[in-house]
Order: sequence, then structure tokens, then C-alpha cells
Amino acid sequence: MRYQLLGFGIGLGVHLAVPPFVISADLETIQERGYLIVAVKDNWRPLGFTDEQGDLVGFEIDIATRLAETLFGDDTSVVFYPVSNRDRIPAVLAGEVDVAIAGMAITPMRERIVDFSYPYYLDGTALITNNPQIQSLQDLETAAIGLLEGSDAVPSIHYTLPSASLVGVSSYQAAMETIESGSISAVAGDVTVLTGWAQEYPAYRLLPEVITAEPLGVVMPKGHEYITLRRFINASINQWHEEGWLEEQATYWGLP
Repeated sequence: MRYQLLGFGIGLGVHLAVPPFVISADLETIQERGYLIVAVKDNWRPLGFTDEQGDLVGFEIDIATRLAETLFGDDTSVVFYPVSNRDRIPAVLAGEVDVAIAGMAITPMRERIVDFSYPYYLDGTALITNNPQIQSLQDLETAAIGLLEGSDAVPSIHYTLPSASLVGVSSYQAAMETIESGSISAVAGDVTVLTGWAQEYPAYRLLPEVITAEPLGVVMPKGHEYITLRRFINASINQWHEEGWLEEQATYWGLP
């Protein structure tokens, strides 16, 4: 399925452990240590999640593994550090991890606190439904749409579907309960989250339009001492884009 972006151009054996407290490391220090410590998600399918065998897998897990392989020539030279959404940046700032590859959108507010790599994926706001009669945004012009309370997507959804009724929900689980009850016709949310939703519950389907663009990047500490680390990661991401590897992995994990 080809996904459209409204208003934007859309182109664009590992270790699982909790490491001891470490000071944020520059590239030379990481190389001397011999392994990379990466904050990841373990409950965000398909970016990072635990599969039926208990293994940590996903698109971002592959990126972290490839980064370790590029750095050390060994794809097992990585320690995964699962974090909650609210702990992604604090883990980097506190030096608990070297970098975070955990569904972090690059925003001006966040760039004031941490540095980001070049984007490795273009996320955004999409809509999901379990109603087979709804095939596009036009079918939602006067419908009730659920989205997370306080979501940054509210203005974009309102602009795109001005006659729709927006219903706030406290979580994606609450959104599912609400749409199952028939109170809403669709749910708006991050493409990466809704992709995992559709993979886990085949009765649901993403609509083909993406409303906003949110590039995801690797999070690193700010500071002159981390310039070499940032350049290394940026060069790696550029190479993976040129090779088509990032796009291939995104497709493998079902991301549009």
C-alpha cells in the first residue's frame, strides 16, 4: 500500500541488561569499552518489542545492532536498556546510556536539551479503523475520531477534518475500548504505534493518508566532546539510506 503525506514530501545474539551507572561516553570511550549501551523500547511494536520467544526485536533494535556492528565489527557488542517514554531523554542526560533509539521525534524543544542524528525514519500522524466502510479521510469528514488527550496532532486533525468530532482518550488502550464500543469511528495516532496495533489486531486497518511528518532520530548528549560520535552515527545513517537498508528494514517490519 502506498502511503500519502498531506502537506509534506515523504522521502526521505545481543545483550539485554541494565548497565551500571556510567558517565555519558564519547566515541573514543565507547570504543575502548568495547560495547554500546542503547536506550530502546520493549513495548512499542514494531520499533522495539519482546516477541513470543522472549527476544527483543524490532526496527530500532535492528538499527542499534547494525550501529554496534559498524562500530565494533560485532553485532553482539550492544547492551539494550529498555526505558519508558518519559525516561528516554533523562537516561541520556544522566549518562545511563550512550544513545537512545526509542521512537524519539526530532522537535525544536527537544533539540534544546539533547542532540539528534539525521532522521532514520519519518513517522507521523495517521488514522486507524475497524470499519471496512471507511477507506479514506473523506469517509471521516463528520465522524467521531479518538485521539490522546493533549496530543500535538489535535490542530492538524482539526484542520484536515474540521467537521469531525474529536474525542479525547487517556491512552491507546482506552482508544481501543472506545472504538470497540462504537462510540468513535477511527483513532488518530503515531504511524509507528498504529502499525503495531494493526499487526496485532488484523481487524484494524490504517488509512492511506499521513497527516503530519515527524522524523525520528538517534538521541545523544549535547557537547563538543560528542561531535565525533554524532558524525559517526550520521555517516552510518547516510550510508544505510544510500544502500536502501533502512527502507528495507522498515518494510520488513511492516512500516509504511
